[in-house]
Amino acid sequence: MTKKERTLAACRILKEIYPDAICSLEYEKPYELMIATRLSAQCTDARVNIVTKTLFQQFPTLQSFADADLTELEEAVKPCGFYKTKAKSIKEAAQRLLEVYGGEIPQTMEELLTLPGIGRKTANLLLGDLYGKPAVVTDTHCIRIAGRLGLTKNTEPQKVESDLRKLLPPEESSDFCHRIVLFGREFCKARKPACGNCPLREICPAKDQQ
Repeated sequence: MTKKERTLAACRILKEIYPDAICSLEYEKPYELMIATRLSAQCTDARVNIVTKTLFQQFPTLQSFADADLTELEEAVKPCGFYKTKAKSIKEAAQRLLEVYGGEIPQTMEELLTLPGIGRKTANLLLGDLYGKPAVVTDTHCIRIAGRLGLTKNTEPQKVESDLRKLLPPEESSDFCHRIVLFGREFCKARKPACGNCPLREICPAKDQQ
């Protein structure tokens, strides 16, 4: 089985198991997804969702984030860790969105990367979820599982992204990455993966190595 065939098989199987390929982060407004994703760095989505439930009430508009007292914002996002860095970049990103983009989330990778605190992973998530564009979100689940499936030998996020873009159908790429997260949490865990009852077992070259 070639890498391409294995990729297409994984896409098909994961779509059957997880038909609703949705982001785990909860949001209502596009900029809220940007903020939630920024907070998710080195933090679980479950914790971020708890924090943002109050955060988005405390700061109900993009302007309120731009105008926020930094100490107050730091305190609000503190449970997500790295709160000083995260609060600073959220405030600055809100300011740039208002000043440069009229309060709208940009629709290109190049423009998104000009926002403070936004790297390729977050930019890909925003492009895929908000605009339905081809996107490969290389989080820890994606990197780990793509390696186990033999789809890449790389562990650096941008290199994994490049490898997967060559294999994934563009229209499937964003949903595939959401499904990989769900699959990673349920079956292909970092420690003690459930290889015995894994739905991808038949196409996984690492099934007997874990």
